[in-house]
Amino acid sequence: MEEQQVINEFKKSSIFRLNEGLRMIKISFQQIDEMQLWQLPFENGMCLGNQILHSCGNMRQYLISSLGNQTDMRNREVEFKRTPEIGKESLLALLEDTVAKSISTINTASVTEYLKTREVQGFSLSGLGAALHAVEHFSYHVGQTAFWVKYMTKQDLGFYNGVNLNKTNTANAD
Repeated sequence: MEEQQVINEFKKSSIFRLNEGLRMIKISFQQIDEMQLWQLPFENGMCLGNQILHSCGNMRQYLISSLGNQTDMRNREVEFKRTPEIGKESLLALLEDTVAKSISTINTASVTEYLKTREVQGFSLSGLGAALHAVEHFSYHVGQTAFWVKYMTKQDLGFYNGVNLNKTNTANAD
């Protein structure tokens, strides 16, 4: 398999994970009200609203700015300030916009950009490393969000309703 094919598969998988995370956040947010959005799970925990602000900041820094060669405008401290005046719809719109821009960046980045080393948040990473970090980081916070919503609502979120998750693996021949 040549470099371009590997990068294309990486792009496809990264985009799938970002879209899945967005889908799961939307389902989770349907179960909560505006007060629960900014409720702390414990004294030093992170409320759901800050999970979104922080995830967006990280994707903008690692994907849009670094991989996409845009100016890094991240103000990380703001991501952790509780701002109850920001509602669910605004947060979801911000997340949708950030995911869309991240996907566009993933799609348009060249093999050269994926292989180029750059400094991000004090770490030396290739474009592949920066993209992997951002996707993994978002998935981590999606999991935290799902757990916190399940805990607050005592409900299964039904992410995979109608999907048989007990199917056995099969290999696709190329």
